[in-house]
Amino acid sequence: MKITPSKLNSYLMFKLPAAYFTGVRTKQLDDNTCVVTVKHRWVNQNPFKSMFWAVQGMAAELTTGALVMNKIRDSGKKVSMLVASNNASFSKKATGRITFSCTEGNLIDDAINKAIETGEGQTVWLNSKGINEEGVEVSTFNFQWTLKVKA
Repeated sequence: MKITPSKLNSYLMFKLPAAYFTGVRTKQLDDNTCVVTVKHRWVNQNPFKSMFWAVQGMAAELTTGALVMNKIRDSGKKVSMLVASNNASFSKKATGRITFSCTEGNLIDDAINKAIETGEGQTVWLNSKGINEEGVEVSTFNFQWTLKVKA
């Protein structure tokens, strides 16, 4: 089954309700890019009246995870995926609508192909940047995904 933004948003409602109820929504998904937005609201703010870091993290992780899921589906193989490590930096208060994007689908292709060829687990670091409505970067997240072909 093809993964689409609307299917991902429905998936969030049932499997990741915290992301859904805080306003995380997938806007675009193709071979190399995933775009997710989230709007600063009362339900997702911290005591400093900006978006809570964990909400930003959910949106950022979804950009990378959706790309990984899409690439696994395209490979036709059963591949397990797991975040092994992550880090983040914050450069400005996140208010208004924040758009997170990951444009590194090509890195996932390489890791999956190598996992299939060697039978060994692979890791890939993927980056997602959060940009506010003025075009200013508010945060950047890096996720290390592990990929392993299931026996």
